[in-house]
Amino acid sequence: MLKRRHGDRSEWKRVLKRQYTQKFLDTDGFKGYVTLLKIHKVTEPLFVYYEEKNVCIVDDGYMWLQHFPNNEHYSLTTMFDANGEVVQWYIDITYENGVENNLPYTDDLFLDIIVLSTGEVLQKDADELEEALTRGTINQSQYQLAWAEANKINQQIENNDFQLMKLAKTHLEILLKDFGDTNAND
Repeated sequence: MLKRRHGDRSEWKRVLKRQYTQKFLDTDGFKGYVTLLKIHKVTEPLFVYYEEKNVCIVDDGYMWLQHFPNNEHYSLTTMFDANGEVVQWYIDITYENGVENNLPYTDDLFLDIIVLSTGEVLQKDADELEEALTRGTINQSQYQLAWAEANKINQQIENNDFQLMKLAKTHLEILLKDFGDTNAND
């Protein structure tokens, strides 16, 4: 069974106070749902370690903007710090993006690509993908789909042609209007 993750991340106990909104966008550059989780208060900050780098991805004032593109096999989460600066882009390779009970979701295919604000690109969880195939959680077709999608996106990133990363700040501004905010630094 694939892990299904919803855009509102309502199961996340670390977040004590939040605001959430979502919109369906149909533009030249993107078609699908975009969600925004504005994090006001957390039990404690969340740090991740990447090759000897300690990166804070959740704290008071942070925002997570997630894209669920139609007819694609990935979702993109852009994590902004309390100053509205990008901390990282996190690309989940997915089997499916959809909507359930009016909430966008992804069915996660384990592989992840992380692009740090420095431009460094990291591939994550290949071991989890291998284990999922071995255990029968996914089939050979899903396994091949995950690698094909990851390779395609890695090539787009390398060629500076993964357009959705460039749209993140514009889409953030659109969703912040739902909260009455005029910019990311409010």
